[in-house]
Amino acid sequence: MNMKRLTIKDIAKEFNVSISTVSKALNDSYEISVSTKEKIQKYAKANNYKPNFNALSLKNRQTKTIGIIIPNMLNYFFAQVFNGIEKIANDRGYKIISCISNESFKKEVETIEMLSNGSIDGFILSIAEETISKSNFNHFQEVIDNGTPIVMFDRVADNIKCDKVVTDNFDSARSTVAYLVKSGHQNIAFISTINNLEIGRRRQLGYLKGLEDFNIKVEKNLIINIDDNYKNYEKVLEPIFKSNNIDSVIATDESSAIAAMKVAIKKGHKIPKNFSVISFSNGILARHSSPRMTTVSQHGEIMGATAAEMLINRLEDKSEIKKETETVIVKTDLVERNSTKKIL
Repeated sequence: MNMKRLTIKDIAKEFNVSISTVSKALNDSYEISVSTKEKIQKYAKANNYKPNFNALSLKNRQTKTIGIIIPNMLNYFFAQVFNGIEKIANDRGYKIISCISNESFKKEVETIEMLSNGSIDGFILSIAEETISKSNFNHFQEVIDNGTPIVMFDRVADNIKCDKVVTDNFDSARSTVAYLVKSGHQNIAFISTINNLEIGRRRQLGYLKGLEDFNIKVEKNLIINIDDNYKNYEKVLEPIFKSNNIDSVIATDESSAIAAMKVAIKKGHKIPKNFSVISFSNGILARHSSPRMTTVSQHGEIMGATAAEMLINRLEDKSEIKKETETVIVKTDLVERNSTKKIL
């Protein structure tokens, strides 16, 4: 009867340590304590552990393939990022394997494990909502410890040391408030469907700072955090608009911005004559809404292209001393359309 071959993963499970710790212990790395090394090496020998040289050769050769993990492909911003990654990857001779986590921690972990078997050379990813809520980023650290680089974009883990590409969420929200104030608005509502994410919190802080810049009192009723079920947006917003004096809206996504626009029109407002709406993300909905919506463009394609360049440059860096990880901030732009008054 054939016995199941002992793997590094089995040994890691036995001692409740990471795969990278076992790998380093078996290779007599100075990074692992003597006692831990001895225990792991003794166990491996007693259980007739033999390295899987096929797997090692697969790991040590370049596949010229990049793994991309996106939380939600229905989000136009992520589609833009994907386009940016794909263009650079093609230009530089790399293939891509794309996966969707559907905001699930479990699926994200499974995808990382599946692609970390030598299928890809590195990852470009944005973290799932559930992963962020759990604050569990061990699967990323294990991949990095095993020598596979990661570039995170948009939603990133501050405590994971890897290259990152982010948007200037705070400054862009702050300057958007300034734009609305200068065009005659004082009662500015902030609608967020991502208050559970750091990017949402940064935008809210930028909104609050923008109000402070113009000595406008913060009205807590005008900070509206709603879940991401777009079917309920209008129902949630109608009573808030009815009981509060609101003359403009900054929304973190296009769907809630369009819902706010519809509710404002129902209430008798004329857009943009006496009511303005601005949304983050310069997507299809904003360009085809009526009136066409002013947006904060996050330049998803630039973000994706930047992430791809960073990863490929790191993969192709043959120097013995690797350069320090870096965070690149992509500046946003305000794309003026018909949902806001022009500043004279």
